Amino acid sequence: MRRFAMEKLEKWKNSKRRKPLIIMGARQVGKTWLMKEFGKKYYKKVAYVSFYNNERMKSVFDMDFDINRIIMNLNIESGVSITPEDTLIILDEIQEAPKVLESLKYFCEDAPEYHVVTAGSLLGVAIHQGVSYPVGKVDLLDLYPLSFREFLCAVDQESLAEALATNDYGIIDNFADKYLFWLKNYYYIGGMPAVVDYFREEKDYAGVREIQKDIVRQYKGDFGKHVESKELPRINMVWESIPMQLAKENKKFFFGQIKKGARSSEFEVAIQWLLDCGLVHKVYRVNEPNVPLASYKSFNAYKLFMLDVGLLGAISELDAESILEGNEIFVEFKGALTEQYVLQQIISDTSYTPFYFGTDKGTYEQDFLIQKGKNIVPIEVKAETNIKSKSLKAFCDKYNPNVAVRFSTMKYVDQGWMKNIPLYAVCNL
Repeated sequence: MRRFAMEKLEKWKNSKRRKPLIIMGARQVGKTWLMKEFGKKYYKKVAYVSFYNNERMKSVFDMDFDINRIIMNLNIESGVSITPEDTLIILDEIQEAPKVLESLKYFCEDAPEYHVVTAGSLLGVAIHQGVSYPVGKVDLLDLYPLSFREFLCAVDQESLAEALATNDYGIIDNFADKYLFWLKNYYYIGGMPAVVDYFREEKDYAGVREIQKDIVRQYKGDFGKHVESKELPRINMVWESIPMQLAKENKKFFFGQIKKGARSSEFEVAIQWLLDCGLVHKVYRVNEPNVPLASYKSFNAYKLFMLDVGLLGAISELDAESILEGNEIFVEFKGALTEQYVLQQIISDTSYTPFYFGTDKGTYEQDFLIQKGKNIVPIEVKAETNIKSKSLKAFCDKYNPNVAVRFSTMKYVDQGWMKNIPLYAVCNL
């Protein structure tokens, strides 16, 4: 399975300023597989140590940060003779051993010749709970579910993925029917590696849904294992409300729809926990479409998205027929899936931080805003064949952006004031 993050890892390996690397991401997005595959591909030796239920190795890091002593213990535990430059040291599930995270500072300062890569599914939670973080002493890599391009590669459509990378719509739009077919499949299957791998082998939609439901059950199991009892109901309520919130025309997160009279302060910890796990994405509203966008965000107004479009469909109990062939249920929920999909691609396949723009009247509301250099780019997402863009046009008339974008099922069109980019080509944003 091809992951584009491999190219980033190769660049990290060859960097003269290389520091120990932390791979951040939710459970089951493929962190462990990626680290092992990277080691197999680019190193002579791989020393892999997991700290899950590994009290022996936890105690090694609890003693002190003598790197020579730590390396000797890693040699024995991994069964590999670790040598600088040609051995990849993989420290997995480090949220289970807080001192491992702290030790990365000393690997960076005292032993930079060693290549160390680490990961931990609940690392964000651990850091927020007071674990010492080696600021400035580590490199970071965020890993997400497979993007649409990675999905195309996984289902043996690599030529379609490579065509997207050319940004040549003379080629791309010739195959619009193929892209739309696989896009519908991606809406249903999503990008969780285990799900995609199963579909690639079995082509079984019912089996896909069972694996997705199992992943959701495991996530909810994590809630129970790692959360204080008083927060658990709130985390469940937020998690389960996201599909309903996204199905609304106004997708701003309303606490009153979780429970009557609910206030944001009641759910701040619950939402932060889900964010720290990588299970949700928060997209803030901005009050003014000016540079820098981050300075104009409203901390009290935001949308919450899930980490994966396939899991959103599973939680919403949308069946394959609804999505692939289309029926009333899908039509009603199509906007939610499409906006989730676009958000997912922006985060995983571009360098932009998405916001959205809204006013009390909603006249100029935009699904997303990004900052591209000195330009603010409004983005409208259209799931239906009706692609009138009244809100986008009103925004452009008022704020005169240099570039405006609409994502829809239409082929590429440059209308001067706005570019229509096909939904299957979000990566070209």
